Amino acid sequence: MSLQHLCQWLFRSHVGTVIRESTFLYPAIETIHVLATILLVGTVAILDLRLLGVIMRRERVSTVVRQILPLTWWGFVIMFVSGVLLFWANATDYYANPAFRFKLLLLLFAGLNPLLFHLTTYRGVASWDEDSQTPIRARLTGFLSLTLWSGTIIAGRAIAYFH
Repeated sequence: MSLQHLCQWLFRSHVGTVIRESTFLYPAIETIHVLATILLVGTVAILDLRLLGVIMRRERVSTVVRQILPLTWWGFVIMFVSGVLLFWANATDYYANPAFRFKLLLLLFAGLNPLLFHLTTYRGVASWDEDSQTPIRARLTGFLSLTLWSGTIIAGRAIAYFH
């Protein structure tokens, strides 16, 4: 089964039809998706701005990570589930939408960025945890994260304008 056939099956399914044709369900899921995105990106931005040395310079990076990471994960899980449901309802439209495809690509890079950070630079956090200026790789991670998440949000908004 090709990806296009899978999208057609999702679109025609009972779940996809119910979500798409409901007066309140699709807007409710979309609202949850937006709020979860705000939670995710907002908490990520706090860490990114700390890595860049813009805010919370006196706070340990590890303390900021420990305090916001649970909220970040909740935002991610809710955003992911609601995003899957939104996709399910309009899978055939999204499949062909260049803005949606670009959003997925940016999401992939936005997810790989912290993974690489935690596997590399963050492993040595003990040596720079209290510094107001973090290592260049940490600052680059923060800048890249803010850029990728901004692009993801812009691409998400652009989905409505590409058919």
